[in-house]
Amino acid sequence: MNRRFFLGGAATALALSSAPALAQSRDPAKLRVALLPDENASTLIQQAQPLKAHLEKALEKSIELVVTTDYSSMIEAMRFGRIEVAYFGPLSYVLAKSRAPDIEAFAVGIERGKPTYHSILIAQADGPVKEIADIRGKAFGYGDQASTSSHLIPRAYLQKRGLKGGQDYKAVHLGTHDAIARAVQNGQVPAGALSEQIYRTLIERKTVDGAKLRQIGLSDPIPNYPMTMQGNLVGPLKAKIRSAFLDLKDPAILKSFRVQGFAPVDDKAYDILRDTAKILDLDLSKMS
Repeated sequence: MNRRFFLGGAATALALSSAPALAQSRDPAKLRVALLPDENASTLIQQAQPLKAHLEKALEKSIELVVTTDYSSMIEAMRFGRIEVAYFGPLSYVLAKSRAPDIEAFAVGIERGKPTYHSILIAQADGPVKEIADIRGKAFGYGDQASTSSHLIPRAYLQKRGLKGGQDYKAVHLGTHDAIARAVQNGQVPAGALSEQIYRTLIERKTVDGAKLRQIGLSDPIPNYPMTMQGNLVGPLKAKIRSAFLDLKDPAILKSFRVQGFAPVDDKAYDILRDTAKILDLDLSKMS
């Protein structure tokens, strides 16, 4: 999801601290909860209002919703302790964990009974790309560089099929998942990749016209988006935060996450992304 810094529904700058979060246990009166910036920020904030109400009741805390300008800003906000709870994409979580080792992944979204999802590769229905091989020599639309399903996974998918970015095709980073779908639909790029879940939702909402797009590829299962929190929160608060998500049953709230529920998860579930980065010769410490 690509998003702008929105706090409590209003656009604002989120100033990052110049020093890492303090190590001692914390029990703040207000919790800042960050949503992954992979769609339009105002849409995300609006959809998350039931979540805000749920968390305020379950945690007995004031909740401030945050949507950052991009994945990098979200990672840095978590690193410097400017947010307490965050819904990361799989790769952006791995990047955040590499810079802030104390953060904890504690819940993962379940969709169709599984804690996984897919990246879908799409092309303009009447455009020049009819199959994967047709991408050669053309532009291909990716999202944020720290996105799993709109960059890392489809990039590896193409490389395994003999298409290396920057060499066999031109990689064009467009930011949000919805921007990719619109760009392909409108012919700004002949093909691109994004989260299959988001793609199906965009068609359902009529944000894009499914008749003008076609699927040309689908990735293997990817570990789903993790819910994370700062490791330096006091134990009882961390337990309440876990329960607030793992026991969540409200269909309206779950729909905003595009999941049917949440299940426990830990850091090891995301080693597959670290391994994929190695295949692509990507230095995660240098990715934004």
